[in-house]
Formats: sequence, C-alpha cells, structure tokens
Amino acid sequence: MSALSSMIGPIQTASRQLVRELGFMNASIAGTALPPSAVHALIEIDMRGGTTARDLGKTLHLEKSSVSRMLRKLVLSGDIIEEPDETDGRFKTLALSAAGRKRVAAVHAFARTQVADALNRLAPAQRTTVAEGLRLYAQSLAAKADDVGNDTPIHILTGHRPGLIGRITEMHARYYAQASGFGRPFETGVASGLAAFCDRLDRPCNAIWTAVLDDETVGSVAIDGEDLGPGIAHLRWFIVADHIRGSGTGRRLLSAALGFVDERHFPETHLWTFDGLAAARHLYERHGFSCVEERIGTQWGSEVLERRFVRQCL
Repeated sequence: MSALSSMIGPIQTASRQLVRELGFMNASIAGTALPPSAVHALIEIDMRGGTTARDLGKTLHLEKSSVSRMLRKLVLSGDIIEEPDETDGRFKTLALSAAGRKRVAAVHAFARTQVADALNRLAPAQRTTVAEGLRLYAQSLAAKADDVGNDTPIHILTGHRPGLIGRITEMHARYYAQASGFGRPFETGVASGLAAFCDRLDRPCNAIWTAVLDDETVGSVAIDGEDLGPGIAHLRWFIVADHIRGSGTGRRLLSAALGFVDERHFPETHLWTFDGLAAARHLYERHGFSCVEERIGTQWGSEVLERRFVRQCL
C-alpha cells in the first residue's frame, strides 16, 4: 500500500467524525432550529455584507430550486431581506435583517465555543497543526470542486441504452453487497424491477438518465411516475460508480431527474434509501427532501434501517 493510500482511510474517518460532532447530521444546527444549509446561507450573507441568490447557490453548491426554497423560508422567518440590486434590477440583493444579525451572532458564538473547547484539549503545537492542516485540506477540496463542471467527460443521457438493465443491476449488486451485505434477493429485485420499468418508458410520466464515460455507464437515476400512485414521482435506481464519486455526477443526475419532476408538476417525489449513506442523504436534503419514515427491512438478505424521503412540489 502506498503512503497516500494509507492516509485516505484515516482522513475519511476523521471527516465523518467532524460532520457528526459539528452537528451536520442533525435536522438543525448551531443551537438554532434551522437546517445546516440555512445556517451556512446566513453566515455567507453576513460575511459578504449582502449577496444574490445566484452567487449564494454557487458558493454553497446548491441547485437553484433548493436555494429558492430555502430563501423563501428565511424571508418568511424574518431573517433576511430582499432588495432590488442597485446595478441590475433583474436581481435581488439578500441582506440580513436585525433578527438575522442577532441569529448569526448567536451562531458564531456557538461555533467559537465548539472550536475553543476542542482546542483547549490540545497542546499549543497540536493547535497549530490542526489549524494549518484544515486550511490546506479545505483549499485542496475547493480546488477539486472548481475543476469539476461542464468540462467533465462524463455525459448525462436520457432514455434506454443497450446493456442498461444489466449494468445498473451490476452496480447496485456490487455496491450494496459490500456496503450492506445484500445478496441474490436484492440483485434479482433490482433486475426485475428495472426491466419492468423499462417496458414503461414510452409513457410520458417515466424517464431514466445514465451517466456515460467513454461509452461505459457509470451512473443512473430514474423517475417512475406510476408505481406509487397518481401525483407521486418515485425516484429510483440512483447510483454512481465508485471511481467517479466526488466528481459531481450524482448531483447532475439528481438535478436532471428533479427538473423532469418539476416540469411535469408532480406534487411529491418519494425515494427510499438505507442507513449509513451519509453523502447521499446530504445530497437529497440539499435538493429539498426530508426524511419522513424509518423502518427495519430484511427483504434484501440482511437487516438494515430503511428511510423514506419526500420532496414537496415547488
């Protein structure tokens, strides 16, 4: 194992622990009743002395629909004020209200206490190491995010492709065998369900998207507009291959699917996922999904906690 490879696991473990300890897995954060994305939005508006929804979305890596929904709630709560932009009337400038400034001050105080408590348990030399290491690591992550965009060779295609059913089934079977211990029942369930769905792709309420790299399918997502009943879009078979995770491909696939949902005015979108998929959960929540149900499932060959997420119509 190379020196670099040996460092990846510990850094991943530490990153997950940071997310948990700082409260990003919670429904609210920093002593507020707000979700993490809203708290980050208030902080960015405060630091910039005002910004636009478009710039805020770029900074927070949120889709336009997610930003609009979040800002609507913050306006209604009285935390931010929308004013016409002085240089371009087509845009609105976002600024903190007096209540918003008070809330952000409380958030900063809460965060400073968290950081100070942790640093106080370290020696002075360790504190310097932590500060410099986190700065460099964050800069490196940001540089990678800037490199990923429309120039990526991964293409998002709509509709059936030869080999699609087998390839998507294979990706699901391999990933969940390792992640959750799922066996043959899961693999055959994916294959049969996907095959039946593809026979219904000619209906306008159903669609499937694949991410393709060098003619290989490396990701997928589908919207089934029939199986859960009228007015409910079912988001299914959402997965990306291991070697392209972190490239933004999952976000692009999900955006394509939800764009389809919004264009066809589905009142709700539902999906099921499993405990332990933290990155996927954050992606869903950034796109307006909320967890509404949890239950223990055993039908796939091992016992797992299943979660149902729902996104309401814009």
